[in-house]
Amino acid sequence: MHSTVFLIEFGAIILGLGLLGRVAGRLRFSPIPLYLLAGLAFGNGGLLPLGASEEFVAIGAEIGVILLLLMLGLEYTAGDLVSNLKTQYPAGLVDFGLNAVPGAVAALLMGWGPVAAVVLAGVTWISSSGVIAKVMGDLGRLGNRETPVILSILVLEDLAMAVYLPIVTALLAGVSLAAGSLTLAIALGVAGAVLFVAVRYGRVISRFVSSDDPEKLLLVVLGLTLLVAGVAQQLQVSAAVGAFLVGIALSGEVAEGTHTLLSPLRDLFAAVFFVFFGLHTDPAGIPPVILPALALALVTAGTKIATGHWAARRAGVGVKGRWRAGGTLVARGEFSIVIAGLAVTAGIEPALGPLATAYVLILVIVGPLTARYTEPLAVYLTGRRVRPRPLPAAAPSPPTSPEDVRESVPEPDQDPAGRA
Repeated sequence: MHSTVFLIEFGAIILGLGLLGRVAGRLRFSPIPLYLLAGLAFGNGGLLPLGASEEFVAIGAEIGVILLLLMLGLEYTAGDLVSNLKTQYPAGLVDFGLNAVPGAVAALLMGWGPVAAVVLAGVTWISSSGVIAKVMGDLGRLGNRETPVILSILVLEDLAMAVYLPIVTALLAGVSLAAGSLTLAIALGVAGAVLFVAVRYGRVISRFVSSDDPEKLLLVVLGLTLLVAGVAQQLQVSAAVGAFLVGIALSGEVAEGTHTLLSPLRDLFAAVFFVFFGLHTDPAGIPPVILPALALALVTAGTKIATGHWAARRAGVGVKGRWRAGGTLVARGEFSIVIAGLAVTAGIEPALGPLATAYVLILVIVGPLTARYTEPLAVYLTGRRVRPRPLPAAAPSPPTSPEDVRESVPEPDQDPAGRA
């Protein structure tokens, strides 16, 4: 009977997610807010709480986080990361200062303590790579001059997670300063070692993993990723960071083939992850935090726009491109939920989960709108609309003879302007 109920519940969840994904596709916005709302509906205090399938959903959610970070790592090579660190680190520092500090300050003002302040700082800091990539593709901006600036900031944020997540994990576990320092040292050592191996021996690793058989490639990459993620978790580094580093180590045809094979699995388990986060958030806790979430969303939308504008200006991008870069970075999504999910699981602050849910729901909806309309609105408000310049008045031409008129008639192979 238990297995029957499980199959019915889990089948209904997957079917519901598929239908919600179709609705989001028709409306041309990210399905993340719909997945979160579905989790709220089926969680404790929701319309129809689940029972039998919740444990399996928890395991699926953990796999979803691992696959999200693996696929993100596949987007970049170790050389890209090193290059971005060297050239764009000032933009990364500005991004951290402008967007992490408001979250930390908000947590302290609400009396949540320093650990919750570190967590909320991460929630407001990290933009959603998935939502932003989709928005840029939908708007046809992948070839714009500001796009490398946006991608550099996203890469730096993702790389910073290799340091940030172990710190958060240690703080949530309540370990001592010495143990926390050891955890961070291990994380930095592992990250540095993987980056070194990826730079020096990335081709060797890719040849070892490579296979012409899609089934074998899928099994090897997925098995390697879960193994490394489990070892990283055992070392208290973070399973997500381990998966991210595996993605970085793979390159070339292996990365492309893996991306194609794992994309459907990632989408499935990532959707399960968002539902799982919603399951553990009491809907009754959202109304009390909706005003702080709105205020935080308004402030950090402005700071993200300022970050993108400054970084694009530093890269020599034009005025319109600066505003487009800033507006595109506003969306928060999967990584904010991942960070908040760690805190919810640890149980450090009951209101943190509802606040993070409301915050992400607001910005994942507002983000595509700011990406589209920040630039025209800013140009309008600053009075920099491009107006066609009036043509200078033509000088009066001298009188022409009948012969001059005949000579001015264009030949058959010329256009009226006289161009060949």
